[in-house]
Amino acid sequence: MKITRYSDSDFEATISSLETRGESVPEGVMEAVFEIVSEVRRRGDDAVNEYTRRFDNLDLGKTGMELDPGELERALNTIPVGDREIIEVAAEAIREFHEKQLEETWIYEPRPGIRLGQKVTPIGRVGLYVPGGTAAYPSSVLMNAIPARVAGVRQVIMVVPTPGGQVNATVLAAAAIAGVDRVFTIGGAQAVAALAYGTRTVPRVDKIVGPGNIYVAMAKKVVFGDVDIDMVAGPSEILVLADATANPAFAAADLLSQAEHDPLAYPILVTDDEDILNRTAEETRRQLALLPRHDIARESLDARGHMILTADMGQAISVVNRIAVEHLELMVEDPEETLESIENAGAIFLGLYTAEALGDYMAGPNHVLPTGGTARFFSPLGVYDFIKRSSIIRFDHEALAEKAGMVARFARLEGLEAHARAVDLRVNEE
Repeated sequence: MKITRYSDSDFEATISSLETRGESVPEGVMEAVFEIVSEVRRRGDDAVNEYTRRFDNLDLGKTGMELDPGELERALNTIPVGDREIIEVAAEAIREFHEKQLEETWIYEPRPGIRLGQKVTPIGRVGLYVPGGTAAYPSSVLMNAIPARVAGVRQVIMVVPTPGGQVNATVLAAAAIAGVDRVFTIGGAQAVAALAYGTRTVPRVDKIVGPGNIYVAMAKKVVFGDVDIDMVAGPSEILVLADATANPAFAAADLLSQAEHDPLAYPILVTDDEDILNRTAEETRRQLALLPRHDIARESLDARGHMILTADMGQAISVVNRIAVEHLELMVEDPEETLESIENAGAIFLGLYTAEALGDYMAGPNHVLPTGGTARFFSPLGVYDFIKRSSIIRFDHEALAEKAGMVARFARLEGLEAHARAVDLRVNEE
């Protein structure tokens, strides 16, 4: 991990590079994505089948593109009882948290004859992308499908790549628990395009959510506008803000919990205490050797890991807000007080005993979070991502007459005579 101290000449350059850490797209990716999306939009199922044979070694003509709905229930009933129990407990925590986010239609009368408000309506159909094959991420199913269901989405469609026909039973069981309606055994950019534009077999959706590789992320970016998306997510990130009261072993463990995700992950420590920095660095080296995925974690630490020593906690908090990280842990003496100064973070974990892994699985808040500094303006996935808001406006004749002159004048100010006449006509019906 790179160690940077506030007295170093490259301190500001290091923080600036972390602020602007958005991922560059490897050469050739966008060209491939544009081609796949265009072909699926033009040829539908035929193109989806062709790319699935090429990339996943799966002939959908023989296996079919959609799983039988009974497969989800069979998976739920065949996975180990203990596995089913933890998925159900997690699902209930996620559901309970997201129910607090529900919004209602409201109307008020600012004055007699005028009614204004907002109508809240669930999105009609949502597409959920879930990584498949050897990967098993039932937590992604829960975190994406449950808020949609809480919001009242009519239909949740899941796509999951199945290389060589390999279907993960745990993922299907999570889909059954979360209330997924239909599952298609397709993945990659072709699955995103199929959801965005619809094919003979795959229904067109209104929004696409869920994580995937760079081709999936870029495909979501390409189809955005024709369909809504959650966000274009990058590699996982964690920042541990530590003072002299922090536990270096805990801090190291949490840095490694994200480093083992991906060689491109960002594990970052920010502290105003040099002893904590040095002890955390030593703990990180010690614990790294114990991990089954130590090669991946080491690559992340070497390429993206940072330990930053600041002059004081005020400077440390400023650095935290500039980096705007996905996962932020406050390992400080008074995390609640420090929380008041935090402006940019996806999820904030308070105190020594709130491991980031709690947020990944069992706590309840969503683990789909903004990355790459986008916590400056993005929020975690939630019920609000699965609803639409429509404005409600009603004026009676007397209320219209009171405003008509100003409305007509404003319209003529912009050279829109028909707008003005539409008001004048109603006021002077005779």
